[in-house]
Amino acid sequence: MIKILILFKTKEREFMKNIITKSAFLFAGAMLFASSVVAKDEVKTLTVHHFLSSKSPLQTKFLEPWAKKIEETSDGKLKIEIFPSMSMGGKPNELYKQVRDGSADIVWTLPGYTPGVFPRTEVFELPTVHIGDSVATSIAIREKFDLIKDDFTDVQPLLVYVAAGNAMHTVNKKISSIEDLKGLKLRAPSRTAGWYIEEMGAEPVGMPLPALPQALSKNAIDGGLIPFEVFPPYKFAQLTQYSVEGEKGERFGTSVFMLLMNKDRFNSLSKDLQKVLMDSVNIDTVKEVGQLWMDVEKPGIKMQNDSENGEVVKLDSKAMSEFNAAGELVVKRWINEANEKGIDGQKLVDLAREAISKNSK
Repeated sequence: MIKILILFKTKEREFMKNIITKSAFLFAGAMLFASSVVAKDEVKTLTVHHFLSSKSPLQTKFLEPWAKKIEETSDGKLKIEIFPSMSMGGKPNELYKQVRDGSADIVWTLPGYTPGVFPRTEVFELPTVHIGDSVATSIAIREKFDLIKDDFTDVQPLLVYVAAGNAMHTVNKKISSIEDLKGLKLRAPSRTAGWYIEEMGAEPVGMPLPALPQALSKNAIDGGLIPFEVFPPYKFAQLTQYSVEGEKGERFGTSVFMLLMNKDRFNSLSKDLQKVLMDSVNIDTVKEVGQLWMDVEKPGIKMQNDSENGEVVKLDSKAMSEFNAAGELVVKRWINEANEKGIDGQKLVDLAREAISKNSK
């Protein structure tokens, strides 16, 4: 009887030991699984929405390398998912609203698509303020950002820069002087570009870039102001015969581009991840992006020159002075409007020009 009792107790202890061992093993496994889930959850994926194609220089030469850089720098904790061609829905002029309200984490857009929202930032797109060097103007924006920061209270600005500038393109009329523009209908990328077109004696027609090819093909307009960078993806060399710029590459104003992030989404990230994002768009990035936008002009210029009957017209200094005189009238109009809003327009123009001149080659 005693032997049976001892045997029973021994078996009972072994049984409990096995239970405890298995429980500990299961608990450890559960903890490992839980920690892997937590680690997985720590990866933050940010959406980037824009209106250009997946083959555009914006996506292939800037956004995709930028996304890769962020993922590597963050050790995989931040990932960027890019949605081109408005594939998240909506229209190009709704991108600012999307990022402000949070339906997109990050957008790439233009102030010209939301007139009145970025009244200070417009100074860098004015004709005779921006001349034709995207590097110089983009650096100037970074250096003088305090002048325009009040335009961005509702969003987190990541990068603000400019294109090389607007060249003038026409379907079939060669432009050699400002008089040649009388009565033409030209696409305007922004309201200040619309003012410029008016001062040149033509009729401005506002429309987002994706709508321009159809308008040209149907002869609804005679031409438009756009940089050469968009020639390859939109095949503008097949839709326009003539392009115009100054003999030294001077342009007719430009467009400001903005990479903007939803403020709440930015603030929800850890300080380390916020730093990764902001470090990815430092002054070196500004210089690289500015040069990139100068470089991507070259294929478009070549396409126009190489196309049948295509020609890139270079205006001499006398002809360009006529366009600059019209541009100065636009600047004066902009200063007056800025002053009415309580913004010192003359100060913005003077400091923008000074910074651009300082950084020009």
